[in-house]
Amino acid sequence: MTAGINNSGELTLPLPAEDLIEKYNVPAPRYTSYPTVPFWNPEVPTATKWFEVVARTFAESNAQKGISLYLHLPFCEVLCTYCGCNTRITKNHGVEAGYIETILAEWQLYLNQFPEKPIIRELHLGGGTPTFFSPANLKLLLEKLFATAEIHPEQEFSFEGHPNNTTTEHLQVLYDLGFRRVSYGIQDFDPLVQRTINRIQPYENVKFATEEARRIGYESVNFDLIYGLPHQTLESVGRTIDQVATLRPDRIAFYSYAHVPWVKPGQRSYSEKDLPDSFRKRALYELGLEKLSALGYADVGMDHFALPHDPLFLAQQNGTLHRNFMGYTTCQTELLIGLGTSSISDAKYGYLQNLKKVEDYKASIAQGELAILKGHFLTSEDLVIKEAILSIACQNKLTWTEEITALLDNEATLQLEQMAKEGLVILAKADLQVTDLGKAFIRNICMVFDRKVKQAISPEKPSFSKAI
Repeated sequence: MTAGINNSGELTLPLPAEDLIEKYNVPAPRYTSYPTVPFWNPEVPTATKWFEVVARTFAESNAQKGISLYLHLPFCEVLCTYCGCNTRITKNHGVEAGYIETILAEWQLYLNQFPEKPIIRELHLGGGTPTFFSPANLKLLLEKLFATAEIHPEQEFSFEGHPNNTTTEHLQVLYDLGFRRVSYGIQDFDPLVQRTINRIQPYENVKFATEEARRIGYESVNFDLIYGLPHQTLESVGRTIDQVATLRPDRIAFYSYAHVPWVKPGQRSYSEKDLPDSFRKRALYELGLEKLSALGYADVGMDHFALPHDPLFLAQQNGTLHRNFMGYTTCQTELLIGLGTSSISDAKYGYLQNLKKVEDYKASIAQGELAILKGHFLTSEDLVIKEAILSIACQNKLTWTEEITALLDNEATLQLEQMAKEGLVILAKADLQVTDLGKAFIRNICMVFDRKVKQAISPEKPSFSKAI
């Protein structure tokens, strides 16, 4: 059935019952960690305790799996008002050199704890806008970092690029350093939507950046798209996907817009009346799913789609897909070190987040200290739930174990039984399986196993964006 609106203004796209959409359109985490950040221990961890956990995970996994690095480069020249990331808006490129020095100094604090060279298996440059930095400065940063480590023979290096400022030189320099995947933030091609969210980027710029990446030799190009933005309609989103189809990116992240103006005041530049209601927002997702499926993209999980040749799809098929603070990944490393302001590290048994303000972050590192904002050390119960949620989010299934079933209280059991009646999951003696319908509600399914998150579902004090 083709998506659209009939003469009465009613949606003609096949949708779940409206009451089902309303029921599950509640604040829900995106589950890049468990526990989610609002439920970490309130006590700020010491660097000594954190380094003990890092050393343990490093000893257990570096030689076999290598480690992952995430570098947060927060600077942007223009504020995109939809954005929920930690950014610093400036046109002063003089900030690059000092920030690079600080990241390398922070990395040295970790190197001091390692008994041997780390093996870098995975590296991602995120932001902000990593291509805010000049190609020469990115080369300087990465060459100095690589000089202190070994590079895994199957490394996966990727970066986020803005189509308006990602140059041929950026692409070539990073390719020569081992990068083979680039992700471009597209969001939407509609002119009204672009003006409203202050993200003006012509199709021609995206086409150039995509074709240059492929000419140079990049093996995977990802586009980020968002549904639920102000002024989006079925027609406009359909046109955007049609334009995306002409460039055929290898991966597409089709995200639900997170409206969190209490966190990001820039989102107050438009009002909630400009946003689609929950039913129409769900229709935008169904339209995207319909069109992407017709184009040959497979639903990998939690808003991510990939063509059959892409490693992300292959990992989902063979059971090696992983999820961490960088989102979905094909690398199952156990130690992820985040460098830069607001970065989050995952050392399997604990998490740590850096200070969010650039000046505070730089001041702490300059004193030879980690820039610790908050952290959490996982209990044995946390570890069981973490693995359960990862299995649902990455494999769309969960094998029942004694540890998991012991944690299910009556409320959770009733919720799962109700979800089974609604067609979101299949409950069997050996496992739980997420249905095709249930994939769009996967954040809600994961939340059933989250023993902490229910404390946050408060209209007076929202903690997360809504699930739909």
